[in-house]
Amino acid sequence: MTVKKPAPGDLEPIETASRDELQALQLARLRWSLQHAYDNVPHYKAKFDEQGVHPSDLKTLADLAKFPFTTKHDLRANYPFGMFALPRQQLARIHASSGTTGKPTVVGYTLKDIDHWANLVARSIRAAGGRAGDLVHVAYGYGLFTGGLGAHYGAERLGCTVIPMSGGQTEKQVQLITDFKPDIIMVTPSYMQVLVEEFTRQGLDARESSLKVGIFGAEPWTEAMRREIEAGAGIDAVDIYGLSEVMGPGVASECVESKDGPVIWEDHFYPEIIDPETGEVLPDGSEGELVFTSLTKEAMPVVRYRTRDLTRLLPPTSRAMRRMGKIVGRSDDMLIIRGVNLFPTQVEELVLQEKGLGGQYQLVVSRNGPLDELLIRCELALGAVDDGIARRLAERIKNLIGVTATVQVEPNNAIERTLVGKARRVVDQRKKQGA
Repeated sequence: MTVKKPAPGDLEPIETASRDELQALQLARLRWSLQHAYDNVPHYKAKFDEQGVHPSDLKTLADLAKFPFTTKHDLRANYPFGMFALPRQQLARIHASSGTTGKPTVVGYTLKDIDHWANLVARSIRAAGGRAGDLVHVAYGYGLFTGGLGAHYGAERLGCTVIPMSGGQTEKQVQLITDFKPDIIMVTPSYMQVLVEEFTRQGLDARESSLKVGIFGAEPWTEAMRREIEAGAGIDAVDIYGLSEVMGPGVASECVESKDGPVIWEDHFYPEIIDPETGEVLPDGSEGELVFTSLTKEAMPVVRYRTRDLTRLLPPTSRAMRRMGKIVGRSDDMLIIRGVNLFPTQVEELVLQEKGLGGQYQLVVSRNGPLDELLIRCELALGAVDDGIARRLAERIKNLIGVTATVQVEPNNAIERTLVGKARRVVDQRKKQGA
């Protein structure tokens, strides 16, 4: 698909600014954000004082390394509203994470915060090729999850027409895409796989739909998944990145003309890459943990928030701001199987290379006595025949990753589908087994 590269007039001036201009803006906004957090959030005042730093110590952008990190534990320890920099009565909206591993992390927004958020998601949709007048099918979940409303407000801000479908009701999703003929879909990549399957199940060809662009986020996905979705749906698959603790979707987004990693909107979020073990700031190009400091958030500024996402900072290409590489995993979801480090995305790459398999998979980890056992569940593609896939895939996993696994090829649609939110790729049974 040929996509017209945006003309300079289509972009905001900051998207084509010089590095010096951008860094001057970042420094001014960073000084404001640190002072705002110190003056109004008791947690940050205590942390700064404990570490012996003050907002006035920030003379250059590099000085940010002197300041303490913020973790998800800090947010949960101050549940529900302790991280807010303004009285709750002055906030316009509250979102929260699912809280599946503990108390949810709660975030708040002023009207100005929501305005910035809408502008950044609009910028992201435009980077993906969207324009005013496009019809956008939003299949992210609405509610406390930031995906649905974040996409919705951004699409409206750009001047698009929004179909607020939310998640689930897969059959109806396909019906509305067929009948309403949207140009763009915003959804998790794993659920897009489900929709492509549903098109096939209904005797339809997803490649013949009206969709031209898919803006996919809320979970890590690989280049192999991009290729599969683009081939199966006949669209441009573009990556959008965000997390509720920092804002929601639209912290970074890919440009459709390059598809070379999400551009971080550095005029609102200052990124760092750190060594996840030592906390040392690493140079651009090094793989490590992504850390964000907000530059404009009023209700809930975040200082050096550890995302746990493992990636790299890459030089600018289509925009003046740096990009982030594909997320290779999370520092807290890395599995250690018999001494070998394993990320689910490594398995995903190999699963998607098997033509007879569908895109769904699940890693089940258990313990048999002192030894870890890894079962990889995957399933046949529609109409495919098992020609020894399990043996072949197990051998490739052993040779390329170094892990011995049992591969179980199941009938199509055997693995539970994600209807709202993110796919459950890992089931770790070791904690239940007392390991």
